[in-house]
Amino acid sequence: MTGLVGLSLALAGIPLRWNRIIAAGTGLALFLYFVRMLPITFGLQTIAGILLLYFLIIRTTNILPSKVLIAIFGGLIAVAVLEYTIQEAFFSITKFNRNEIIPNSPYWIGLGVLQGILMILFAFLAARFIQPQKGAWKF
Repeated sequence: MTGLVGLSLALAGIPLRWNRIIAAGTGLALFLYFVRMLPITFGLQTIAGILLLYFLIIRTTNILPSKVLIAIFGGLIAVAVLEYTIQEAFFSITKFNRNEIIPNSPYWIGLGVLQGILMILFAFLAARFIQPQKGAWKF
């Protein structure tokens, strides 16, 4: 979640302030953890997470709402492509059966950590190439 928040902010042209990004990523992760525990249709936690991230960025920055929405979806596309690429590479290299790797296994956790690190690196790269706006943060 920290990588997604950071990349979304970088894509929106907001200067990266990692203390706020880590706090937002942690809060978003905890929120989504509790939403996943609710007896609701699978996938609704993703919509809830998108909405929470959207309102969080709108509330704390001076960026146009349309630009925030585009940045969040850009971040989500990066997450999806990265997750697919990492998993396909892992399964093609190791020749493991997908059914053998359960979500609580060390391999699965390692893939998630690798994905998170790469998302943070992508946020740094995006912030380097996209000029941040002055006065983007409200406080």
